[in-house]
Amino acid sequence: MKIVIFLLQLLLFTESIALADSLMRTFTHADGRSIQAKIISKNDTHITIVLTNGKQFSLAINTLSESDQKYLNSLASIDEETISSQKNYQESANDKLDAATVNDAVGHPLFTDTSLWLSDAGEVAQKLGIPIESKTKNASSFRLYTPQNYQMFNAHPYSVAMYAENDRVTSFSIVFANKGDLFSAQGGAENHFDKDTPPAQAEEIVKLAMQKDYTAITHAINKKLGEPKTDRIGDSQSVRERMLRWDWRGHSILLANVEGAYVYLQIVPSAFADSGGNLSSTQDSIMRSRLLANLEKRDNGDIVISDIPMVDQGPKGYCAPATTERAMRYLGIPSDMYIIANKGNSGYGGGTSMNSIFEGMAKHIRSKRRSADSWTGKIKLKDLTKYIDKGVPVIWAHYSTEIFNEVANQRTAERKGVTDWGQWKAKLSNENAQSKLKADDTISHVALIIGYNKSTNEIAFSDSWGERYKERWITLEEAAAICQERFYAISF
Repeated sequence: MKIVIFLLQLLLFTESIALADSLMRTFTHADGRSIQAKIISKNDTHITIVLTNGKQFSLAINTLSESDQKYLNSLASIDEETISSQKNYQESANDKLDAATVNDAVGHPLFTDTSLWLSDAGEVAQKLGIPIESKTKNASSFRLYTPQNYQMFNAHPYSVAMYAENDRVTSFSIVFANKGDLFSAQGGAENHFDKDTPPAQAEEIVKLAMQKDYTAITHAINKKLGEPKTDRIGDSQSVRERMLRWDWRGHSILLANVEGAYVYLQIVPSAFADSGGNLSSTQDSIMRSRLLANLEKRDNGDIVISDIPMVDQGPKGYCAPATTERAMRYLGIPSDMYIIANKGNSGYGGGTSMNSIFEGMAKHIRSKRRSADSWTGKIKLKDLTKYIDKGVPVIWAHYSTEIFNEVANQRTAERKGVTDWGQWKAKLSNENAQSKLKADDTISHVALIIGYNKSTNEIAFSDSWGERYKERWITLEEAAAICQERFYAISF
């Protein structure tokens, strides 16, 4: 198990930092597998190392070969403060600027003399007032859906997201004027369906709002960091965008204006931008082992996938893009719901066909050595277990009616107190016979099916509405009543 975690951590992207050649070494795990990396920090029990492509992680010294342990024990402690004092990036003309000057452009105290990529994610999030969205074993995300008076880079962002690996910041994703949030509902979770019909002038409204934000942001950054250069950034050709780029001390600020869709700003390590945003994919053998390790088998017969990242779609109809982002990130494919929404031709305020998303993202998914599977038909436990039993969630299209949510919420709450599962099974059988659930095609929705219980004939599902909705339960018969009979999976 330790080797699985060791190799998985090697393949997760965190930050891109070039270190002194004197710290480069080929490290060998106790079972004989080797990797070349440089040391970032070391204490009595752990080292933090980084590969040449910028992937960083912490590793217990006692999991390495005997010769590596002797070598590391001969070294003095190396701390991140020492590393951060070195110029571990290609210099730019802006590096002479102090952090306060760059923060003037941001409008918030984001930067300090310590690199963001060596900063504690929780501390940065607290300083900026960004609440946590999700935390898994190795990764975390923080997201703020902002109030109307919130400003950043002299414009109003709708979403400010920060991503981290092993509690270290890896990137920021900030979305300004976009066709989803400009026409979003004034509610979240189940209430995101209650939105007004977008006005006939929606296209013109989006165009003007985007141009206003793009101009304001560009001016705010240019005023402090000078004229940008232009790069094409993206993890594959299908998601690559033309972006303006400003650099400062190993940080790259990237700004995109995707016609008719969104104004999008990223803050990433400069080495990531230098590579064009390319990331290596996690090997199938490593990913299979990781997903199986996340499969919980409970005493009551529940089989549930854990450690799936949460993405809160916010007050807009982005359930399909947000759910797809969750599935992609879980399978080791970095993604963003706004980019997914654009590739899926989402409407104003949201509303996206899963078929369109899979058509738009399939090439990118397959470029990462994953499959984009889909099928239609009645909901059947044997079809679901085919994926869940290997740790893969299933994307489920259904009708999220008010009654359905009431039943799911009540069922999930009652389930926590069950001690006699035989009686519970009998109770469910009686409730199935009296169920009044039925389809309503005005409130289409997408969620992840993440588990099942064969004995009680229940399924567990997870909505993109925040942590409160990460695991709810319903019977298979009830699910069939509101099912659209369309299913999708990102798998091997």
